[in-house]
Amino acid sequence: MTGLIFSEEVETALSDGRPVVALESTILTHGLPQPENLHIGREIEAEIRDAGAVPATIAVLDGTPRIGLSAPDLVRLCAMEDAVKLSRRDLGVALSKGWTGGTTVAATMILAAKAGIEVFATGGIGGVHRGAELDFDISADLDELARTPVMVISAGAKSILDLPKTLEVLETKGVPVIGYGTDEFPAFFCRASGLRVPLRLDSPEEIAAAWRAGRDLGLDTGMLIANPVPEEHALDRATMERIIDDALFEVKRTGASGKQVTPYLLAQIRTATGGASLTANIELVRANARLGAGIAVALSRSA
Repeated sequence: MTGLIFSEEVETALSDGRPVVALESTILTHGLPQPENLHIGREIEAEIRDAGAVPATIAVLDGTPRIGLSAPDLVRLCAMEDAVKLSRRDLGVALSKGWTGGTTVAATMILAAKAGIEVFATGGIGGVHRGAELDFDISADLDELARTPVMVISAGAKSILDLPKTLEVLETKGVPVIGYGTDEFPAFFCRASGLRVPLRLDSPEEIAAAWRAGRDLGLDTGMLIANPVPEEHALDRATMERIIDDALFEVKRTGASGKQVTPYLLAQIRTATGGASLTANIELVRANARLGAGIAVALSRSA
């Protein structure tokens, strides 16, 4: 794609046919507090390298899509107070106006696909918000999964969402939802949601084979790999439901809306859990990065 700038590491890896894993940047600009965001961003990249793949953190810097960030660029992005949160709808304006921002799941999928990267590891996808039957608040991530052929590894969908409706929308749009070593759809901070996953696979090789078979058939949807948060860092489901209900009440009271909702809710939850939700968030992203690297390695071997 004209206009993409690749880091030297990522460009070389793609040219050589080595495994590459995309990473989003809104987790750094809007999901994690400073200065922990920089530390965690570096650690997640290291997890992928240690597992035999190359990390490609994706962002927009000064109106240019970046596929892989240099060390100075990562420092700059993580230190910004006014980075824009960029989804599909924002990319054209961001590029034309020279904005700098973090890319959401949807925007990262778009840029990863343009760059030729098939595997993307994140924390949790967006989905159908609670009360969406009244305000139609549904994340663009779901439409992107339906039309952009990138595999997304996540700890399910964020716990603050309406998970049954999110799964229904993914089913309607024909997106494969695969539980990695689990029969139950994970709920971000929690390993269980009470909802079954439609499909289950138990190894990176099985996932890579399923992805390749779908692509060979001409299927052009994404694929969601639901990887539960590591058990030792998972939060109690009943406790989290109470905390989320309280946080949603605060959202209504303050009038937060649109892009403000998810960061506001996560901040409320972080406070209510005494920081345990932040630890869970970090550890689930690490686990997804490791799994993403394993899948990318398996894909490269089958090419």
